[in-house]
Amino acid sequence: MLNWLKNACLQLISLLNEYIFVSTSRSKEVKMDLLRQLMDTFGPSGAEQEVRSLIQKTIKPYVSEIKIDKFGNLIAHKKGQGAKVMLIAHMDEVGLMIHHIDSAGLIKFSPIGGVEPLSLVGQRVKIYTNKKPIEGVITLSEISSGFEDPENSPKLEDLFVDTGLSRGELIKLGIEIGSYLHLHSDNDTLGSNEIICGKALDDRIGCFILMELAKKLKKTKGDLYFVFSVQEELGLYGAKTAVYNIDPAWAVAVDVTAADDRSAHPTLTLGAGPTITIKDADMLGNKCINDWLMGCAKKKKIPYQLEVSDLGTTDALRISLSKGGIPTSVIGVAVRNLHTSIGIANRKDIEQTITILETLLKNPPQACII
Repeated sequence: MLNWLKNACLQLISLLNEYIFVSTSRSKEVKMDLLRQLMDTFGPSGAEQEVRSLIQKTIKPYVSEIKIDKFGNLIAHKKGQGAKVMLIAHMDEVGLMIHHIDSAGLIKFSPIGGVEPLSLVGQRVKIYTNKKPIEGVITLSEISSGFEDPENSPKLEDLFVDTGLSRGELIKLGIEIGSYLHLHSDNDTLGSNEIICGKALDDRIGCFILMELAKKLKKTKGDLYFVFSVQEELGLYGAKTAVYNIDPAWAVAVDVTAADDRSAHPTLTLGAGPTITIKDADMLGNKCINDWLMGCAKKKKIPYQLEVSDLGTTDALRISLSKGGIPTSVIGVAVRNLHTSIGIANRKDIEQTITILETLLKNPPQACII
């Protein structure tokens, strides 16, 4: 009898362990599936509607209220009694827009945000019409003709889309000046499940982090605003309008930055922890907020990387200069191949960024003291 009871208990423990393992695995799969959905969704500057719809539907159960402002920013509010804190990530990705169709049907395009021309050569695109999507390939005359190698790296004005259709056929299908070109890539992993790759990591990673925070922060002493902004890639425009509706005590932008760990003298490396911005091309990260972020990282024994850069800036710039000046800084994730159709990031950096912010926001400070 005792042996039977012992065996039954052992079987029960085994089943419970298996259940916990499977549940944890499924939880991770769901989390990565959400990031994949965000990456798969089309949303360059000015066309963020699909991304916004996905975020709104997913985050709704975890916040007190949601609104879309007149400019198109999604603002999710988790009500609290403490400091009014704004966290922001931009929904838009870099992209391409048609600006000319020549007599032969070759499509010239304008960049939306900073797009690396070399990465576009050979890239497949889709143009969506009322009838059917049209496939195309980005190329340039030397490669298309096959007669000569380009002497220099191509410029955007050298590139065009070949759809195999004439100008008249394209126009009949409803393709016109201002139509978006959809860049396509397979979102996948490299080498292991830790390394993810695909389009729109800038800044669907930030959107994903904010969504996960909204889920995890069941109890917080702060009055939290999760802002998913539009048109960051064009000029940080969404952040400029959203901040006036909120007027936070302080703010944090969650974004990505360029990893350089394939260079001779790397400063930002995949898998070495979240990045905290000390300086970018246009602003200094608020020292008070940076000290909080570094303190939370140390508390959780998470490595972090300090960024001092002469290139690029984020929504944090617009927020910091608004409403008489708002203390603002940036935490993020290093990404290789930034502003191409296939970026590369480390999942661990993403998860550690969530942990640092969760630690800070459970009991957020009332104000920054300079």
